[in-house]
Amino acid sequence: MSSETPSSSSYVAQLAMVGKFSLGRLVRRPQTAPDAAAWRHLSRQLLLLGAVGVGTILLLMLAFDAYEIGLMPARGTPSLWPWRIVTEFGQDEYVISVLAVGVVVTILIAPLWPEATRSRLLNFATHMQYFFFAVVTSVLAAQVLKYIIGRGRPFVGGKANAFNFDPFNGTPAYFSMPSAHAVTAVALAFAVAAVWPRLRIPMFIYAVIIVVSRLVLLAHHPSDVVAGAVVGLVCAMLVRYWFAARRLGFRLSKDGRIVPR
Repeated sequence: MSSETPSSSSYVAQLAMVGKFSLGRLVRRPQTAPDAAAWRHLSRQLLLLGAVGVGTILLLMLAFDAYEIGLMPARGTPSLWPWRIVTEFGQDEYVISVLAVGVVVTILIAPLWPEATRSRLLNFATHMQYFFFAVVTSVLAAQVLKYIIGRGRPFVGGKANAFNFDPFNGTPAYFSMPSAHAVTAVALAFAVAAVWPRLRIPMFIYAVIIVVSRLVLLAHHPSDVVAGAVVGLVCAMLVRYWFAARRLGFRLSKDGRIVPR
């Protein structure tokens, strides 16, 4: 005789259905036909962002990076302990883990609620999935770029040298560009603000604080955090387009903009 009760069997069946629905729709074919206006709008935004970003990075490398790191307190300075705590809130492993738990927990509890509440929970799970993939894709892109670029962190080599590059070095000392913390914080800030516009200012402040912490702790040059911000924005915008094309949390408006549903 099976020890599984009818209620537990029903929960498992509903959980399987909810899980299949929540995850399967992420890879389904777009519900919205390819929109030339939306893609042109996004392409222009990405090209402008890339141009401004690259220009700013080059300018900082040439005129400001070496000067700025010389102004920062030495590594290990005891008074920097608050910044060491603050910077952990931009650690990619922690942020990704929290978002993953949020997605899983929401899916696990959804079958326990009535249909109306379940629908709201699944909408929330969709938002969490967007946050998760916006950050994950950004971090993965950043790791590839770090390896390829191979920029030395501040004072690696013994002096303030903004042009200390060793491509494909693969060691943490040469993983300075782009800043993974900046990537994580900016991607998360953009994603949350895209879903809940009223949180734009708090999320902007969060991202700025994380970026500043990386500079104060001499983990990165200013151009590294700008590069991280650009990578985070680009990836979060592309993931948003993917969701909008499938009408998951977003939709494509007639003028080509992507807006929350």
